Amino acid sequence: MARKHSKHLLPGFGLTMGVSLFYITLLILLPIAAMLLKVAGMGLPEFWRIISSRRAIAAYQITFSSAFYATLINGTVGLLLAWVLTRYRFPGRRVLDALVDLPFALPTAVAGLVLVTLFAETGWYGQLLEPNGLKVNYTQLGIVLAMAFTSIPFVVRSVQPVLEEVDQSLESAAETLGANRWQVFTRIVWPTIMPAFIGGCVLSFARSLGEFGAVVFIAGNIPGVTEIVSLLIYIRLDEYNYEAAAALAFVLLLVAFLTLIATNALSAWQTRYVERSA
Repeated sequence: MARKHSKHLLPGFGLTMGVSLFYITLLILLPIAAMLLKVAGMGLPEFWRIISSRRAIAAYQITFSSAFYATLINGTVGLLLAWVLTRYRFPGRRVLDALVDLPFALPTAVAGLVLVTLFAETGWYGQLLEPNGLKVNYTQLGIVLAMAFTSIPFVVRSVQPVLEEVDQSLESAAETLGANRWQVFTRIVWPTIMPAFIGGCVLSFARSLGEFGAVVFIAGNIPGVTEIVSLLIYIRLDEYNYEAAAALAFVLLLVAFLTLIATNALSAWQTRYVERSA
């Protein structure tokens, strides 16, 4: 009797699931659990005092608003980049496609040094912008640009594969029926790529919230002006104030987690809506 071959190339479910859970527990769940235990041990009044201090609130405002603006930039530019890489063939396309992943490979501290050099008063960009009253280094604008630089691949790489799967024959059929390009995009292309686009934007936002290396050089780290939450956490750790660092980290973790839950729910609703409309 011929031996029945398993359709799975890797070892059985028990072993693969066990290794996966062990890895996730060791590198993700245990550090988060340690932080939560540290927060739980300080008591609610102390926790609230730390996260509601004037310096912490200013850091929240700077961090969240900068991440939001960076996500707006990445959503627009990332969608255009994904469209160009998917729909056009031109010399240097592969180079441009590889450059999209550069922020993943480049150490964020190096990115910060590059940006602060470019936007310095004598830098390539700074010598053109600062005489016209536009200062980037040591301002919130610099924070936004640093966050956008490090998180734009999330949008491009989320949208690009979905955009490649869009049936272009449907677009051609719509054009023959009299639809203009904007109608084709909004009625055919956009409903298909919208869940991936939202997911990429959320990942970009979450990545921006935790950015440190690129921002710390260009921000100037002025409390209440350009101090982000990640830097404030680092300062508290440097002061051996682990409870305050854990409390601030918990706020960032909670915001990122709630954002991901809301986005997954929205994407699921959008997918069901598209399926019902089809």
